[in-house]
Amino acid sequence: MKKLILVPALGVSALAVSACSETATVEAENANPITAEEVTAAQQAWGEGIVAIGQTFTEEGDFRARAEEHINTHYAYGDDATILFKPTLAAEDQFRESFDEALSYFVGTEGTEDGGFAIAPYTAVRWENNGTVIDEDGDMAVAMGNYYFTGTDGNETKVEYSFAYEKDENGDLKIVLHHSSLPFNPS
Repeated sequence: MKKLILVPALGVSALAVSACSETATVEAENANPITAEEVTAAQQAWGEGIVAIGQTFTEEGDFRARAEEHINTHYAYGDDATILFKPTLAAEDQFRESFDEALSYFVGTEGTEDGGFAIAPYTAVRWENNGTVIDEDGDMAVAMGNYYFTGTDGNETKVEYSFAYEKDENGDLKIVLHHSSLPFNPS
């Protein structure tokens, strides 16, 4: 929502300068709007990161460090943003508001429900967007659809997702909302 700035009536020239200044501020804010192509690239990179965590685990490498890198690259934890993360396989600790809670979900923590989603491992992640919405200022993008995780046996697991992205100060997309769940099973 745009803020309106009230300017006292100081004359036409003062109002014109104020209007130009406001226009310049709005243009500066929108100088680097999010694009649909950036969302697609962010999704692809996120999926590749999940595969890399599992591969590092399989190769007995430092999968925890790889997962930390993944979270730092793709999520806005630590950027003074509120992160809304509801992972697929979480029932007891449904929401992961902190970096450490997200890390636990991805690599597992003994004594919790977290078995290490990303260390399953997976060989591929395929995305099917139902749609992507970018706000009119290009400040936030939301994508929803299905993504498919291919296991080492070649079978795919379909998962429903909603992701919201904002750009950080470097112009990189960061996840501020991640909700995923298994499709409804009426049986």
